[in-house]
Amino acid sequence: MNTSAPIPKSILQHRLWTYIGLTIFGCGCDLWTKQMIFDTLGLPGERPPHWLIEDYFGFETAVNQGALFGLGQGLGLVFGAVSICAIVAIALWLFKFQGARSSWLTCALGLVSGGILGNLYDRLNMHNLPGRNAGGVRDWILFRYGEYTWPNFNIADSLLVVGAIMLAIYTFSLSDSTQADSIAVDQKSVTP
Repeated sequence: MNTSAPIPKSILQHRLWTYIGLTIFGCGCDLWTKQMIFDTLGLPGERPPHWLIEDYFGFETAVNQGALFGLGQGLGLVFGAVSICAIVAIALWLFKFQGARSSWLTCALGLVSGGILGNLYDRLNMHNLPGRNAGGVRDWILFRYGEYTWPNFNIADSLLVVGAIMLAIYTFSLSDSTQADSIAVDQKSVTP
């Protein structure tokens, strides 16, 4: 594949709409579910968990002032700035540096962007949580096994994980296809 040639306009437009659609849909689902759960269960500690599978899986509101697993508590503005930089870098990767050649990569980064924007909305306190919850990310999905409780998470976190897994698959498949392409090129240069 010739990566130096520009992406045909029709493909670029399709990838742009795919990226925007996944980003908006993912962010919208995240924000809608957060609002619905927090309206139903209230702020953290106001109501007990709502179990779908007793003592294993349910809904419980939590607010995370940090990042993954609660690391970096109180650094919400830093994480917000990193989120904005990540969105800009993703857009550049896809549309300036031609990452949009790959529909897989476009979809993966659309999911990641939806997750980033869903949590960024919370970090910027656009949901207007009061007091010590202000600027925290609203989490609500609860998994528990025995005495172990997985840190609560949300749809945005799920989008970020799925997107990261897709990026890993893309990276490994890209390195395999690159090796196969270079072997084929080497064989053609040796063949008379």
